[in-house]
Amino acid sequence: MKIGIIAHLKYPISKPFMGGLEAFTYDICQRLLSRGHDVLLYACAGSDPILNVRPILCAEDYHPITSSQFTSHQLSTEYISTHHAYVEMMQDIDKDELDVIFNNSLNYVPIMMSELVKAPMVTVLHTPPIFELKNAIRLEQNSGRIKYVSVSQTNAENWKDYAPNCEVILNGVDLAAWKFYPENDGGYVMWFGRIHPDKGLHLAIEAAKLAGKKLKVAGAISDQYYYETQILPRLDDSIELLGVCDHKKLNGLIGNAIVSLITPCWNEPFGLVVAESLACGTPVAGISKGALPNLLDGLTGKLCSGNDVQELADCILQAEKLDRYECRSRAERLFDVEKMVDAYEALFIKKAFEATRTKIKENVS
Repeated sequence: MKIGIIAHLKYPISKPFMGGLEAFTYDICQRLLSRGHDVLLYACAGSDPILNVRPILCAEDYHPITSSQFTSHQLSTEYISTHHAYVEMMQDIDKDELDVIFNNSLNYVPIMMSELVKAPMVTVLHTPPIFELKNAIRLEQNSGRIKYVSVSQTNAENWKDYAPNCEVILNGVDLAAWKFYPENDGGYVMWFGRIHPDKGLHLAIEAAKLAGKKLKVAGAISDQYYYETQILPRLDDSIELLGVCDHKKLNGLIGNAIVSLITPCWNEPFGLVVAESLACGTPVAGISKGALPNLLDGLTGKLCSGNDVQELADCILQAEKLDRYECRSRAERLFDVEKMVDAYEALFIKKAFEATRTKIKENVS
């Protein structure tokens, strides 16, 4: 099949990943290519060229330190630039003669323009309902040309008033690439991800201190103001900031941690850090928000009900007693990237077949 994958434009699709969506897009693109599909990735020019990138935004538009498309005070510029990039892409996309379009853009434009292109579309809802996507999806429902997928049952429930027939396909990780650590020898807890208010690193720091544990932090600063006002004042000798780590180093850091701290401050639809931590055998202590309660069970994680850092500290002490083999087993059952790609591949084939059948009927009539 010829598959066009539309990426979001906040960050390039390249290693080291800024977040879970970049990792998701990279993995599925690479694996579809390896399965013999003809894949085009519509993304920033700074994305990894092995993914057969069709650039729709110049690499020069990205900040050299944060890798973000624009700094926060340039929001209107980012909005306009992204809008134009997607409009131009959708105007020209039929030239690529695609069998199916796989939309991961988080943007309203591909949805609003889906009726103007020949190829059918599969759109993944990587976020909770947001204003622009809600309106676009509500209007698109009249045509029904798009199949919507959610990355968790929790998020599918959140979208049910706008995309009622949303299929659920859990995100996956490459289990072969994440080494399992049946024992840890680090004596620390681990937090990894983008340093941003949504991710709640400030809560993780406070909880680790209350639990009497050292905390290692891996990830890029994606909100400088948050870092300077909420993180820097909390730093002491018990907190180690490691910056962006390559995969091998991150695997070792997570695997040798007694617990991974996951502290969402918003209704996160999935959280790839959950799958990555469990794949390493590392149990989770976190905040019961978004999809986290459905991704974990009592054998693999302990969650506090709110932002109470003392309760979160207690969860750390409880989670370190959990069986690491149970963690790896849950990752293998639920978060295998090959099973994820199998599900999407089957959906693409079905969607392309339905589109072809509809076209034949229209030609006959």
